[in-house]
Amino acid sequence: MRLGMFMQPVHDPKHDLTKVLADDRETVILADKLGYHEIWVGEHTAATSEPITDPIVFLATLIGETKQIKMGPGVYCLPHHHPAQLAGQAALFDHLSQGRFQMGVGNGSLSSDVELFEVGGDTDRGAMVRESIEHILAIWDGEPPYTREGGFWNIKIEDMGRAEYGVGAFIKPFQKPHPPIAISIMSPSSGSARMAGEHGWIPISGAAFLHPRYTASHWAAYAEGCEKAGRKPDPDIWRVSRSIIVAPSDQEAHDYIMNPDGPLSFWFRYLLSSLRARGLAKFVAPEGHPDPDAMTWQEVAEYQVAWGSPATVVDKLVALRDLTGPFGVLTAMAHEWDDPAFCRRTMTLLAEEVMPVFAQHADGVASAAE
Repeated sequence: MRLGMFMQPVHDPKHDLTKVLADDRETVILADKLGYHEIWVGEHTAATSEPITDPIVFLATLIGETKQIKMGPGVYCLPHHHPAQLAGQAALFDHLSQGRFQMGVGNGSLSSDVELFEVGGDTDRGAMVRESIEHILAIWDGEPPYTREGGFWNIKIEDMGRAEYGVGAFIKPFQKPHPPIAISIMSPSSGSARMAGEHGWIPISGAAFLHPRYTASHWAAYAEGCEKAGRKPDPDIWRVSRSIIVAPSDQEAHDYIMNPDGPLSFWFRYLLSSLRARGLAKFVAPEGHPDPDAMTWQEVAEYQVAWGSPATVVDKLVALRDLTGPFGVLTAMAHEWDDPAFCRRTMTLLAEEVMPVFAQHADGVASAAE
């Protein structure tokens, strides 16, 4: 059992952008020092509430300031980009980081971005994801000339008049045959999860607000994909995300998440507005809630966040694992820093006091089941 981080990120757009980006960078630097295994950073173009427009640019500023943490987009929204562009960017970052790159991909779900790039309506974004990855892998595996025709993009380089100078060729990744590929999963019984299983990609259940019973369906769908491909599913590859707030006492953690002016308040109100607009509020509702459309952000936060003292959080994470089944990486959500000292402390307590106990429990249960 390893500890990772998923940085969406979500920030109150009223806050100073330069400062929140500096705080986000400090979050990654601290995670590296604390031994977090990986960091995934979201990509959103048209939303000042999710202001990292290019995760690779953001993460490139951190290569020299970190030592061991693996880094990657969480996720590249593939329908928004030409695959040749992404193949080059990813290969370059893989070399600059000397193999610390992991490539998260997805279809993109932010409404403003979907509208901006004209991939809404009847557009099959799942088909775009599949085609984009096929192009990217073919670029990394192949040599010029390239003639690939697809339903959404073409990859064509036929003029090889200066091939001896490398003109017409693509740079290849540092890792062989290519960096690990991961795909984000949100909806229950996700087709993306099945796709990950079929292709051997990393499944990331990145929706930390999703009720655990729906998160469990991600693994079932992933296992179906593995079975179809004749591959044995290994839970160690599965990433499961959760918002986690650790404090010296349960009361201090509870007070923090319930602060109406705090980052958890904005995060849950922001997400609920999105889910309600899409008729998906039931997927985050506390167990047995009579009316998901009328529930408050406080009800969701209190139920969905793993909050409390280190001992309490361990118990909540054990309960989460009991509901989802075994997974290999606990991916803690990165939230806005309103109180830097508190936020540094919760990350430290999670890494140093919670994870050793939780990992020992999870690994012990896994060994007993073998």
